[in-house]
Amino acid sequence: MNRSPSLELTRCVVCDSANAREIAGADDIRDEREALWDFHTKRLKGETPPEHLVDRVAFSQAPPFRVVQCEECGLVYRNPRERASELERAYAGEAPDRAVLQALHDAQRTAYRAQAERLTDVMGRTGSGVEVGSYVGAFLAAAGDAGWRVEGVDVNEPANDFARSLGFHVTTADIEAFRVGASGRRVDAVAIWNCFDQLPDPRQAARAAHALLVHGGVLAVRVPNGGFYAAVRPGLDGVAASIARALLAHNNLLGFPYRLGFTPASLARLLEDAGFRVVRTEGDALVPVADEWTHGWAALEERVVKAALKTAARMTGADGAAWFEVYARRA
Repeated sequence: MNRSPSLELTRCVVCDSANAREIAGADDIRDEREALWDFHTKRLKGETPPEHLVDRVAFSQAPPFRVVQCEECGLVYRNPRERASELERAYAGEAPDRAVLQALHDAQRTAYRAQAERLTDVMGRTGSGVEVGSYVGAFLAAAGDAGWRVEGVDVNEPANDFARSLGFHVTTADIEAFRVGASGRRVDAVAIWNCFDQLPDPRQAARAAHALLVHGGVLAVRVPNGGFYAAVRPGLDGVAASIARALLAHNNLLGFPYRLGFTPASLARLLEDAGFRVVRTEGDALVPVADEWTHGWAALEERVVKAALKTAARMTGADGAAWFEVYARRA
């Protein structure tokens, strides 16, 4: 088999097992990508600018060659996967238009109020914090509204410039290189809402977060549920294919644009190995993505689907949620 030099074979990053079953091959992923384009073409207005397709049908990483699930811990991941250097270049090199960044900030700020409230509830108070992957500063704004003092760290300089223009303190770095001020002080909370599954080495990132936190501080991680993708994906070939397609597409899971798909159990195992104690797991759905370029009926559809998924997650637990959050204390 000929492989691109940017790809490498890998083992499970959680348990180091090489025992995995294939969930989707190259042909399956190609079919999913075509279905994703068709799905959003019907829901977006014909004059939608190309830059507003970002994080709908256009993603930072190329589509996976093959997706597997670890037989030992349940982690879903690309195998082969992109090399770390390739991954870092992809994210650092993005330069979205300011109007796109502003639209994302406005759409996500309201949604992030829930994360700020949950973080306050778990911590028992507000305090200081760092958001890894702060991007457009939506959580920085929501956290500030809730009484937190949070600064950002992100590898993408154009996005950081945008966040700084809104008055936020953001450092261009990865979490391993980041230090909180010249004194190296520690913070009460570290939040990694939407990029933990895309990091080159999530285990090392968890250890770096541990070093940034005060004793008893909280690490909050939000990730797409690989178990949800693995469970729903077979339905794409069944009689309820349109339902399976909608569930995956509305949660950015169709075509699996992620490096890793944690399950609640596999993420808890990784965090516990890094010195954390999981205190809360919350099932959820993808933050809203509908904007002025979305047909009204499609925006309503998105709200209904995601509300139903959130209700189901409250009833059945995070295992069946499309996305989930884990809150863990520094032990």
